[in-house]
Amino acid sequence: MTTSSIYASSTGQNDEHERLRLHAEGIRERAAKAVPWGPETVGLPPQISESALLRINDVAFYANARQESIAFADLCLRLLALHHPRDAGGLTSGAAPPIQRCNCCMLRWPCPTIREMTGTLS
Repeated sequence: MTTSSIYASSTGQNDEHERLRLHAEGIRERAAKAVPWGPETVGLPPQISESALLRINDVAFYANARQESIAFADLCLRLLALHHPRDAGGLTSGAAPPIQRCNCCMLRWPCPTIREMTGTLS
C-alpha cells in the first residue's frame, strides 16, 4: 500500500495532491541522478556579461543547483505528507460527497498550502 492510496478519495479530490507528489518526486529523482556540476564535468556556460561578479554568481548557481533542487523537492514532499485530505466527519444528506479538510491545518480541502503549491508547480 502506497502513501497515495491511503489518502485517495472516491470522488477524485485527491488527484491534484497526487499530481503534486509525483511532480516533486520526479524533480528529486532527476536531480539525484544528475551529475554534479563542475567546470571539469560540464564546462562553463557561455558568458553573457563582462561582469566578473555575475560570472561568479552563475558558477555558484550551477554548482549548487543539484543539491538545492533535491532540498526543494524534499521540502515539497514533506509538505505534501503533512497536508493531505481527510474526511471532516460531518453528516451529509443526498449524493453530495462529504466535506474534506486538510489533515494538518484542518482548513477546507484543498488548503491554502496545496493551492499555493499547485499554482507554483503547475
